[in-house]
Amino acid sequence: MTRMILLRVIGICTAILLALHAAMAFYGDFVRPDFRASDLFSGEIPPEKAKVAAGGVLASVSLDGDLLANYAAARAADVLHRPSSDAGGRASENKAAQAAVVTALKVSPIRPALWLTLGTLQAQTGEAATPAVKMSYLTGSVPIDVAFSRVRIVTSSAAATDEEIKLLAQSDIRSALANRSRYEPLLIAAYVQATPQGKSLLLETTAVTDPKFNEILRRY
Repeated sequence: MTRMILLRVIGICTAILLALHAAMAFYGDFVRPDFRASDLFSGEIPPEKAKVAAGGVLASVSLDGDLLANYAAARAADVLHRPSSDAGGRASENKAAQAAVVTALKVSPIRPALWLTLGTLQAQTGEAATPAVKMSYLTGSVPIDVAFSRVRIVTSSAAATDEEIKLLAQSDIRSALANRSRYEPLLIAAYVQATPQGKSLLLETTAVTDPKFNEILRRY
């Protein structure tokens, strides 16, 4: 009799756990922000704050890599595109977004665009972004929009002094030059805003890849 009761209790607990799992999966599909880290760099409009907040409720208890990554990307987009009006609020929101990104990367680290998101948030507050930017290179390929955003971050930060990143960034610059009609004005803007090391990186790469464009850059 005791064994029968124990089996029933185990069965009931298992059924409850399965029901909770199914409910969380359904809720996750309903509130999951439809916003990926790559969208942050391609001009996509971030989700509304209410949806981001709803996703955060589930993200706080979830180990779903996609859910955590999407929530972190949406949180970062909110910080970068809809910043708080006061400095204290901006710093607090940035730290919270960084924490969400780090949590997602601990669960699912092979996400180059999300690593770049972390580097972008760090660069915004003057923190060292080089390790995160390097991880964005080492964890996989990215779409051209993300690659160009990475060029801007590298050339405008201390990342341009890292020899390994300089070699890796040349590929991003060549990709942008392959779409010169689209990225020429953006590359010029990146050059104008670049650090001295970033300017050198752009000049050295374009001198080999596109000498005519190199001449254009030298006018600025």
